[in-house]
Amino acid sequence: MLKTKIAVLLAMGLIAGCVDAQNTVEANIRKNIEPRLGGAKIESIKETPYSGMYELRVGTDILYTDKKGEYLFIGQVYDAKTTRNLTRERMDDLNKIKFSDLPLNMALKQVKGDGKRVIAVFEDPNCGYCKRLRQTTLKDLDNVTVYTFMYNILSPDSFEKSKNIWCAPNRVKAWDDWMINGKVPPAAPSSCETPNDKVVELGHKLNIQGTPAIFFTDGTRIPGAVDLKTLEAKLQSIN
Repeated sequence: MLKTKIAVLLAMGLIAGCVDAQNTVEANIRKNIEPRLGGAKIESIKETPYSGMYELRVGTDILYTDKKGEYLFIGQVYDAKTTRNLTRERMDDLNKIKFSDLPLNMALKQVKGDGKRVIAVFEDPNCGYCKRLRQTTLKDLDNVTVYTFMYNILSPDSFEKSKNIWCAPNRVKAWDDWMINGKVPPAAPSSCETPNDKVVELGHKLNIQGTPAIFFTDGTRIPGAVDLKTLEAKLQSIN
């Protein structure tokens, strides 16, 4: 019985020691690295199996450092044997959402073909890359339902354009007319209410820092404009 008690106390001491050591490492990393991130905050610190490196989550980005926080590594880690992008896999895992939780009533809904495949896209009406995505990839994509959240982050004028489109008789047509053809929608009645502010709050909650951002039903995302081949390959991988 005495031996058992001693073993338990030793184990508790070891656990406490490990926790204290880990807390010290994290404190040192925050102290040395955070002031060099231009005001950004380290959201989490995790030891990796890569030669003593520590993973730092900063917004939607992953950085790496040593246990003392003396060196900062900006880049992606690959498995040399399989060529797997371990950083990308980790980012995809951290940034996953529950697609069914998206408030789709705050988005424009466009059904193409049978509409069986589903994506959600966050776009700013003043975003050049979003217009390119609309004019090429999404224009040629078929058999898909596209939910478009007008995510106004580029200028105050974005809110005005989004309001005019949301309040148009045919929202999807007004959006495509503007994004694809540059046709300005008519001014919205002042009494028309929009979900613009709520969409901005949602985008911040999802850590969307740029447009376009494409979300898939498996919870993963692709930031930025992609070509049709890349988008088709992604959709095929989850269906």
